[in-house]
Amino acid sequence: MPLTEMLAIYYRIHSEGKISFGNREGYKQGDTIYFTIPGRNKETILTEQAALTYFLKGNPVEIMTLPIPNSQGEWFTSYGENSWMVMQMQQLESREYSSKPAGIRLAEFHQIGSTFGYEPKSISSYGKWKELWIEKLTAFEAGIGREAQEKPSDYYRMLMNFLPYIIGLSENAIQFLQESERERRILETDQGTITFNRYESLNYPVIWTDQLMYDHPARDIAEYIRSTILNNDKAEKVISFLNDYQQVVPISVFGWRLVYARLLFPIHLFDFIERGFTSPDIKGLEKIIEQQALLEKFLGEFFQLTGVDAETWGIPVVHWL
Repeated sequence: MPLTEMLAIYYRIHSEGKISFGNREGYKQGDTIYFTIPGRNKETILTEQAALTYFLKGNPVEIMTLPIPNSQGEWFTSYGENSWMVMQMQQLESREYSSKPAGIRLAEFHQIGSTFGYEPKSISSYGKWKELWIEKLTAFEAGIGREAQEKPSDYYRMLMNFLPYIIGLSENAIQFLQESERERRILETDQGTITFNRYESLNYPVIWTDQLMYDHPARDIAEYIRSTILNNDKAEKVISFLNDYQQVVPISVFGWRLVYARLLFPIHLFDFIERGFTSPDIKGLEKIIEQQALLEKFLGEFFQLTGVDAETWGIPVVHWL
C-alpha cells in the first residue's frame, strides 16, 4: 500500500509528487515536504527525539523537520506492516542560511541544548561511552567472523585481515576513555546537552529529528573533526573550528580527553562495516582503510596542533600514532 494513501487518510495530506532530499524521499504538497519514518520498535526513541525537536524549535533553533500528529492527534500511525511518524519541512528556497562560523553555531546549539529540562532515557549516551563501545566491539567482532564464514568473498577476506587493527584501535580508545573518566578538571559546560548521532555541520540546512541525541558536547566536536580530516581538509580548518567554538564555550581538560578518545575509537569504520553487512563494498573498504593514515597522522599531532599542553596537563599520549 502506498504511503501517499496513508498521508491522505490519516493526515489530510495530498501528495503532488515525490521529491528526493539527500538519501531521503519526501512528498510535496504546496510549499511543504513531508517525510515518513518507520517507527516499529523505535516509538520510545522517536518520541524522545520529537520532544527535543519541539524544545529546540521554541528556543529558537531553526528546525527544518518537525514531527506532526495525525488527524486523531497521535504521533504514530499504524499502516501496512509498520508504525509511522510523519515529519514536515518547509521548502528551502525561502530560507536564510547563517553566516556564522561552524564552531560558533555548534557552541550556541550546545548552550541551548544544555538547558533541556531532563536527561532522556533511550537516546542518551552521556557517561555511557565505555559500555557502549565494549558492546559495539564485541558484537561487531562476532558479526564479522560469522558473516565471513557464511559469505566468503574478497570483501570479507580483506575485512578479516583488517579486523585485528580495528580491535586494537578500539581497545586503545576504551583504555584511554577509562583513564579519562577519572579526570576531575571539569567545567559547567561538561554537562549533557542535545547533540547529533553523527554530526558533520550545522551549515547544512536540515536538522533531522531522528538524528538527535543527548550526550556530552565532545561527541559533536569529535565527529566534526573526524569528518573534516577524512574529507582531506587541512588541519587549519579544524583549528579554526575549535577556536571559534571556544569563543562561546570553553573546553575543559576532561572535554579535550573525551574528544581525543572519541576520535581514537573508529566509529566511522563500524558505521561502514554495518552498511557492508547488507551491501558489501570492497572499493569503499579499500578507500576507508587508506583514509586511516590521515586520521592517524592527525591524532599523532592532535594536542600539538590544538595548543593543548598534554604534558603539563597530565594527559596521556598514545605513542604508537
